[in-house]
Amino acid sequence: MTDDHQTLPPSPTGSPAGRTVHKRTFTKADGRPLRLYGYAPHTQAPLEQDGGEVAKGGELRWHPLRREWNVYAPHRQNRTFKPSAADDPLAPSQPGGARTEIPFTDFEVAVFENKFTSLHRDAPAPQEVSGVKSAVARGHCDVVVYTPEQSGSLHTVGQSRRRLLLSTWCDRYDDLFSQGCHFVLPFESRGDAVGVTLHHPHGQIYAFPFVPKVQRDAAAGFQSGYDMAAHMAEVIGTYGVTEAGGIDAVCPPFARFPYETTLVPRRAVKGPWEFTEDEADSFAHLLGDMTRRYDALFGQTTPYMLSLHAAPVGLEADWQFHASFYPLMRAPGRIKYLASVEQSTGAFTVDVMPDRAARELRAL
Repeated sequence: MTDDHQTLPPSPTGSPAGRTVHKRTFTKADGRPLRLYGYAPHTQAPLEQDGGEVAKGGELRWHPLRREWNVYAPHRQNRTFKPSAADDPLAPSQPGGARTEIPFTDFEVAVFENKFTSLHRDAPAPQEVSGVKSAVARGHCDVVVYTPEQSGSLHTVGQSRRRLLLSTWCDRYDDLFSQGCHFVLPFESRGDAVGVTLHHPHGQIYAFPFVPKVQRDAAAGFQSGYDMAAHMAEVIGTYGVTEAGGIDAVCPPFARFPYETTLVPRRAVKGPWEFTEDEADSFAHLLGDMTRRYDALFGQTTPYMLSLHAAPVGLEADWQFHASFYPLMRAPGRIKYLASVEQSTGAFTVDVMPDRAARELRAL
């Protein structure tokens, strides 16, 4: 069992200005790494843990018509499903209480390897199926726990915690790219309508052994001359929601989801590790501000998907980092379902014009 302590480098890739970020890497009893990030060194002794076997990922199969890889991970059918608060696996462990994924009584931000992972560094050889191109699902899947509190959001955790989360993401980008992963996707799925099975505030990171089709297409768009920052600056008067320190929040005129909003740096960067201190603070602020606006607009905890789109390995030329919120509401109490047309063709039917969405979110 290993236990390593270090500090992250100064901003922009690590610690916020004037604050030291400490990182503790601890190996759990079942062999999975647990990383604890915080402004104070984490020195607690671990509580008793459970061991046991851990899934080592699925397999990749190529879709010959869609021209894309998909991941098959049948063991994920058995993952934890909406446990009670008393059985929350993302909460800190307590003496005499249920064992959780985090065998300490407190933490700031915690990152651990998903027990029900789709991708794994030691993924098994794929099955042989006639006429099907397959590959090893070698990669990595993290769970990122924002807070020890069992409820909350990117808004309620506060700016200091959001800034720590951004430092955590940058450190994980660096580590996962160094392991040979080709595309790293930090994301958050929020709410029952998105299929979330754990309601403790958290996100995930998937690190792929290939560049997914969506990112290959985006890279082709950037390399063909599309300048996202310039385009959003041109339309911001109509489609802008808010801004902070060199980052614009915009409902793109080509949005596919009602109330979709993208955070676009005015200065082209490949990923958040290239942010200036002001850009990092502003990006962290907007993550919370957009969550607040969505909840105020719909009068509820808004189900959404949040994705950070950083440059894939080998396709960095002309890439512009951005982060997108994809809400699953089209009006209060009304879900935007991705039904037959969207699933069959990839052509989305958008119920709310992006300029109207921007006006409504801007007013909040």
